[in-house]
This record gives sequence, structure tokens and C-alpha cells, in this order.
Amino acid sequence: MRIDVHAHLWTDDYLDLIESYGQDASVNRGLGAGDGPQEVEARFALMDSAGVDRQVLSVSPRVPHFADEAQAVRAARLANDLYAEVTGRHPERFSAFAALPLPHMDATLKELARGLDELGMVGAAVTTDVLGASLADPSLAPLWEELDRRGTVLYVHPTGGAAGSPLIAEHNMRWMVGAPVEDTIAVTQLLLAGIPSRHPNVKIISSHLGGALPMLLQRIDNQYGWEAPGAPEKPSDAARRLWYDTVGHGHVPAVRAAAETLGADRLVLGTDFPYENGDLFRRAVSYVQEGLGEDAAGVLDRNAAALLGL
Repeated sequence: MRIDVHAHLWTDDYLDLIESYGQDASVNRGLGAGDGPQEVEARFALMDSAGVDRQVLSVSPRVPHFADEAQAVRAARLANDLYAEVTGRHPERFSAFAALPLPHMDATLKELARGLDELGMVGAAVTTDVLGASLADPSLAPLWEELDRRGTVLYVHPTGGAAGSPLIAEHNMRWMVGAPVEDTIAVTQLLLAGIPSRHPNVKIISSHLGGALPMLLQRIDNQYGWEAPGAPEKPSDAARRLWYDTVGHGHVPAVRAAAETLGADRLVLGTDFPYENGDLFRRAVSYVQEGLGEDAAGVLDRNAAALLGL
């Protein structure tokens, strides 16, 4: 089964709510990623044209992470209820990752349980930081413990915060450069903090081939001993405990580098719909075939299904 793990769907109700709480959702509107019948049917036709059987939906980067707990809970519940409705209407084409009301841990664990146990979600989705805090921050330990206990998936998507750098944000590079930088930082923080080894049952998926990780992993191995001596295992060993979606904007050398560095068995199909649409969407699939040869079949048609239990 060909499953796309990096796909978005936002309803106007959800975007209106989070904008009322202060998030800017302007870049998420008008892209054909709503839940209206015409948008959904056009999406299905596009999926069919690329041979994609199913998409796993996530609201990231418009996640319900708010300092105000009531706002975070309301937004997370609305997102998950809407996703449950959409996946219920189209169970053969859509699955979903649960949205979590972070950083509020009791509420997060409650919503995770509701999403997985009552709404049929296949995992949860977060961004590369939680209101500026690392995913390896000790305050998130209860979430990692529960994800590990359940053996479920955590999908990690960039925040769109330019990695906290004005050198990115003020020079029109928030998504073209900032997003993969955020991927790289978040994954490396997890590796150095020992999250993959301490919580081996969590199936962590990083977006965008892990950012620059395929290019940097040998450097990280060479330097962690003196720069991060507390890391519990070699970073390259830890990195191969994670999975990575194949969103690489059709750049064949990038997907080859990821497969050679991280292992083709750790790659799962992603398209970044609706930001890769039309021919770009089809290219998101075909470039994997072009770049990986005999390994492409596993990446496109087996890895995600096994990972998600679908």
C-alpha cells in the first residue's frame, strides 16, 4: 500500500480558531487542502495520478500549542474531532495523526489517549519545538514515556519559526531554509539527549529527509565526543532508530544521500501536499523511484504500511 505520511488538511473552522488565539494561518488557506467535497475529490484524483493509496493527515505546522491551556485544549479537540469526521467519511483514503495541546502535560496525555483509543488515530504529530522548547526538554518526559508504552508514532514537522534566527526570518528564508534547519536541529537534539535509546518503542518520523542530517551525520559522529560527551550512543546509531519522510522537492541526490546515510529501510513516502501539488506532487513519488532503484519499492509501498500497522 502506498501511504503518504506528510500531507495536510485544514478546515476553515480550525484555522479561524487558531488565528483568534494569535497564530497566523494565512499561508495555509486557499491551497486546496480543505475538507470540502470538491477539494477532497480533486485531492483523490491527484493521489490516483501518482499511485498514492492513502494519506496520513496532520495539522502541523498549525499545531494547537498555546501557553493558555484552555486555548490549547479547545484547539486540539477541534482538530481531532474534525479529523475523525474526515477520516470517518473516507476511511479507505485518509488516516490521521492526533494533535496535542502542548505544553500542558496532563491535558496532552488525555488527548493522546482520546485520539488513539477513541478516534482511531495512527499516532500523534508535533512540531520541531514546543513554544521554543526542545522536544528533548525534560518537561516532555511523560509524553515520551506514554508514547513508548503505547509503541506509537510521533511525527515531527517544522514549526516555521526560522529556527529562532533573524538571519533566516528577516531574509525571506523561513521555509526554504528555515524548515530543514529546524528538522536538523530537532533530530540532533533527540539523538544527543538519548531519546531514541531510552524510548525505543516510539516510532519517530522526521520530515524532509531529516533536513541536513544525511550531510552532517558523519561530522556529528566525529565531534559529539567532545561537544556532547553525555550522549548515550553514537549519533549515527541513534539516527537509524528513526524514520524520515522523503520530501526532498524532487532532488534525486538528496534522497540518495538519505538512503545511503540513514538506510532505505528508514525512509517513508511523503509529499507535503498541498505545498507540492500537481506535477510537483507526482514528482515527489517518481523521484524516489528514479533515485533509489530497487530500494524504491520498499520506500514507496511497504515501509510506511509496516510502520503504521495499516
